[in-house]
Amino acid sequence: ICYHFSRLLLYLAPAFPLASCCSIPHMVSAIPETKSAHCKHPSHSYPPGAWLCCGFPWCLCLTMYFGQISIGTPPQNFTVLFDTGSSNLWVPSIYCVSKACAVHSRFHPSDSNTYSEVGTPFSIQYGTGSLSGIIGSDQVTVEGITVSNQQFAESVSEPGNTFLDAEFDGILGLAYPSLAVDGVTPVFDNMMAQNLVDLPIFSVYMNRNPDSSVGGELLFGGFDPSHFSGTLNWVPVTKQGYWQIQLDNIQVGGTVAFCAEGCQAIVDTGTSLITGPSKEIKEMQNYIGAVPMDGEYAVECNNLNVMPDVTFTINGIPYTLSPQAYTLMVQADGMAFCTSGFQGLNMQPPAGPLWILGDVFIGQFYSVFDRGNNRVGLAPVVP
Repeated sequence: ICYHFSRLLLYLAPAFPLASCCSIPHMVSAIPETKSAHCKHPSHSYPPGAWLCCGFPWCLCLTMYFGQISIGTPPQNFTVLFDTGSSNLWVPSIYCVSKACAVHSRFHPSDSNTYSEVGTPFSIQYGTGSLSGIIGSDQVTVEGITVSNQQFAESVSEPGNTFLDAEFDGILGLAYPSLAVDGVTPVFDNMMAQNLVDLPIFSVYMNRNPDSSVGGELLFGGFDPSHFSGTLNWVPVTKQGYWQIQLDNIQVGGTVAFCAEGCQAIVDTGTSLITGPSKEIKEMQNYIGAVPMDGEYAVECNNLNVMPDVTFTINGIPYTLSPQAYTLMVQADGMAFCTSGFQGLNMQPPAGPLWILGDVFIGQFYSVFDRGNNRVGLAPVVP
């Protein structure tokens, strides 16, 4: 059987400076993905006020994965963050007056022959303000797949510095329709409805090697076995909004330390780290030997070989992260520092409490998102 799919390579962008406190927002088409340094994710997938701050006076060398899309006729190109933790597509509008818009690609509706104005107000609330704009409709192309009549948000206000230094112009959400602001149909749902993919799945490969020229791959309509070893282990989605799954338990050094009775987690490409309830994460930092430092947790780089493994048991299968996998290296003034890849985030009911398996986790485990069967497939990435 031959399936048609679209492959988007993801690319890795250079690091950019961040303020001492920052928040980062939170296929078969293969898009090259790019990596970029950042701190956190201000995606509307998090409740208002749930910003994660970076207290270090230097930039954490974390990675975010971006790819190129185009909107309109003739095509206008944008770099977007592909986010399984939200469901809307938005890009800056030519009518945006914020500083962040001035340094990013902006959409010109009058330059597109296929554009139509919807006019519905659009707003996403963040901890220090809101991103607002209006809804428009046009064709959206992602690596050879062209979606017709796709509604998206044209941002006219991006307050503060959240997006000012971001390497991406906008966000393309890949979560379920129930998370979509204004009831907009997500891009992947339209791909399925318009029969643009043979299989109702997309998959994500993230390359955590900072020296690699390829940041990863997003595949619409299938998955690529060359990027993982063994077979995919399928995990049922427990709630259709985020890509939410059940954790059986979390072990540190082979001993169950958290979620002994099970807990809920989401697989989120738009979050850099692994997050969990603050109380549990504080205990986790103690277990791995991380110490508080300017609002973050640091570890001795020389201790990585003696630090414990952390294992997430999911649907009976252990997914183990070595210390080298769950720590990140930062550079400041020519010196190298190591930081914990875990961070506290209290998500309140009814959405929470939740653990978030972000890029630190996805970088180790190839992830397939199956809308047809409402499940997530996981397998170890090929180094």
